[in-house]
Amino acid sequence: MSENPPQLRPDIAPAIRLPEARRPGQPMVGMVSLGCPKALVDSERILTRLRAEGYGVSPDYSGADAVIVNTCGFLDSAKAESLEAIGEALAENGRVIVTGCLGAEPDYITGVHPRVLAVTGPHQYEQVLDAVHKAVPPAPDPFVDLVPASGVHLTPRHYSYLKISEGCNHKCKFCIIPDMRGRLVSRPAGSVLREAERLVGAGVKELLVISQDTSAYGLDRKHAMSTWKDGEIRDHILDLSRELGRLGAWVRLHYVYPYPFVRDLIPLMADPENGLLPYLDIPFQHAHPDTLKRMARPAAAARTLDEIAAWRAICPDLTLRSTFIVGYPGETEAEFQTLLDWLDEAQLDRVGCFKYENVDGARANDLPDHLPDEVKQDRWNRFMEKAQAISEARLQARVGRRIEVIVDEIDGEAATCRTMGDAPEIDGHLYIDEGFQDLSPGDIVTVEVDEAGEYDLWGRRV
Repeated sequence: MSENPPQLRPDIAPAIRLPEARRPGQPMVGMVSLGCPKALVDSERILTRLRAEGYGVSPDYSGADAVIVNTCGFLDSAKAESLEAIGEALAENGRVIVTGCLGAEPDYITGVHPRVLAVTGPHQYEQVLDAVHKAVPPAPDPFVDLVPASGVHLTPRHYSYLKISEGCNHKCKFCIIPDMRGRLVSRPAGSVLREAERLVGAGVKELLVISQDTSAYGLDRKHAMSTWKDGEIRDHILDLSRELGRLGAWVRLHYVYPYPFVRDLIPLMADPENGLLPYLDIPFQHAHPDTLKRMARPAAAARTLDEIAAWRAICPDLTLRSTFIVGYPGETEAEFQTLLDWLDEAQLDRVGCFKYENVDGARANDLPDHLPDEVKQDRWNRFMEKAQAISEARLQARVGRRIEVIVDEIDGEAATCRTMGDAPEIDGHLYIDEGFQDLSPGDIVTVEVDEAGEYDLWGRRV
């Protein structure tokens, strides 16, 4: 049984998986992709363009003519990890191009690593390509350099991240994402759907919809109409979700803020004919109104409980995942206790928690009453103890039920699967340890749950 909680750091991306094969004389580029799934999508987009130009992708430093490091700059710990990755790439290869969120601070990077070839900011694809062209000139061969219709992917073939917008209009005091990635810029719904259709046609079984603020999708475009097949579709998360759910794949929404119209999504999640999964990833961050105000977040925790009850009344199988910050400046013991009490009422299925830390440029740094590290650690321990108990109880309630799962990996001991309530890399698993030998990654099968742990399930095929 698994004793470890699922990965809860947002700045650690899924493990990179790169294509192999090299033709004689083909220039090769390596990629180190750090950060959230949104950064992973950026890495995939860069590699797709490079493959289209005839570059190969090296799975190791020694085979690469240059290395791109896609960095994270969300937390100080993530910045340190990015600097470490850049240093390792320089030591192992020597020719390094830096991009991603930390690239928004080029002097910070070059002050530590002056030998990098170039530094570009987040989603600056053309600048990255220009830097690669300068460092490693392309040598295309149109007869052999064929890019798959779905592009290059760093995730397993059966699931793929689908970025629908960039940037964020919120001004949370602990966050600098708007400064790094700018204000909300949504893709036209027709463009998103065409990409999703190509992915499903190439064998993707699960689409993971991501952005900085998924609920706000289309606001910047005033919910304009865009072309889709023989008609038009509104640039709105409700319309987009409805159409994505008709493509024949699982569709999972991440980073959904609890705007009032989120309730309109729930009937789609409850409809077995629609592929929109009964899963909401909502960053609540805290529950006490005073703490939320200091965060510059909506401070209606009580109404949020009412919304959760309404969602579950419509869709009883809904899985709720969220993240929280403990030890925020000024957080009193009473405020923290309110958060624990709120958790008892909300009964969230999947929960992540961060100990507050300063981020360069964040307004929260200037708040009074920062807490000692030992207080943050104590509250994190108490929070996770409660969240673990809730998770264990909610999973135990699933024993005896029949559910659909998607297969991620097969080894000699079991098939590692996920339920509709489990996102890859961050949530739990369901293991099938008998009669799994004929399964393959991407298969969707029905199981009966026969055992539950703190974060994982075990089941048998039916």
